[in-house]
Amino acid sequence: MAIRQHFNPRPDDLFLISFPKSGTTWLKALAFATMTRTHYPLDRHPLLSLNPHDVVPFMDDLFVAGQASKLEALPSPRILATHMPYFLLPDSITGSGCRIIYICCDPKDVVVSLWHFSAKASAAKGRECFPFDKFFEMACEGDFPYSPIWDHSLQYWKESLRRSEKVLFLKYEEMLEEPAANVKRLAEFLGCPLSEEEEKEGVVEEIISLCSFEKLKSLDANKKGSQGIAVFKVANASFFRKGGIGDWRNHASPEMAQKLDGIVREKLEGSGLTIPGVEEATAED
Repeated sequence: MAIRQHFNPRPDDLFLISFPKSGTTWLKALAFATMTRTHYPLDRHPLLSLNPHDVVPFMDDLFVAGQASKLEALPSPRILATHMPYFLLPDSITGSGCRIIYICCDPKDVVVSLWHFSAKASAAKGRECFPFDKFFEMACEGDFPYSPIWDHSLQYWKESLRRSEKVLFLKYEEMLEEPAANVKRLAEFLGCPLSEEEEKEGVVEEIISLCSFEKLKSLDANKKGSQGIAVFKVANASFFRKGGIGDWRNHASPEMAQKLDGIVREKLEGSGLTIPGVEEATAED
């Protein structure tokens, strides 16, 4: 893999990592807005005219497209993204002391979101996506790129326990429930904590508002244009479908949900990792 052989990280690089459709777009917006809040007035912020994937690129896409030089041209500190499982990250990243922020989400919602996303991408190419039932079964079998979902999260969870100062593990549902607390947590981890004055001036609320699903979805930059490389381009609008939680109830039967929840509970047993939305979440031994 070209990334493993040729990527040169910088000590102050930040990597945003997730399984696809687990809150990646929102995390990109929040992290970028938080880190750059002193560089741009929030009412004239780049996120008002650029898609979150434009300001935080997927380094995988750039390498595949033969545009790795664009990474070198980015000013420090760089914010980069990838969906790679931890075991596939280059040693240059895992051994460099770079910071990693990982976000996970209820696997049932991930599957639904990924199915819709895949269906749109397939339709754009004149192809049909797998029926949802088949797609869900593939998820249960771990038959996806970057899969299984539970292993992907578990690897980063374990690393966050081992190196909590360098790996921050977030849960999408908890961020939705307490956005202000999590923005402050992000800022602290990023090394740019919010001052008392900023909090009094409402900077936290401004960041949350700027990065809200409703705000981002309403912007022209997220209604037009596309992302990805030539062989796999998707419309910017595809990244803003619903943005909530629990949509799996509109697609999966209770029996399907119980099956996936049961697999996840079994795979996470004894790890201490609990995922919101997974019934009878696993407790640490």
